[in-house]
Amino acid sequence: MNQTKIEQKRIQEQKIVQEMIGLYCRKNHRTKNGTLCKECAALLDYSKKRAEKCPFMEQKTFCSACLVHCYRKEMREKVQAVMKFSGPRMLLYHPILALRHLLVTVQQKQKGKM
Repeated sequence: MNQTKIEQKRIQEQKIVQEMIGLYCRKNHRTKNGTLCKECAALLDYSKKRAEKCPFMEQKTFCSACLVHCYRKEMREKVQAVMKFSGPRMLLYHPILALRHLLVTVQQKQKGKM
């Protein structure tokens, strides 16, 4: 996979994470106008830094499918709570992103990579 494709993959993954954290923050912390509370902004910043340094971006589909979890335990727990809350709601708020994510997940399971 060339460098451009890997960068596009990083951007796409971060877009999904950003939307999920934004949805979580709006619904749980009652933020408005696309702003994030301090805790959610820190989580988003942390996830971006982790994605930028990921050596497995070429092979993996999503962080949840990675064999090496590079998030600190507390941050992994926070992002799991966000995903658990936002995942099912993404179909309502961002159906195209949710369906794309689901499609890639199903394809990877069929290939036996997850």
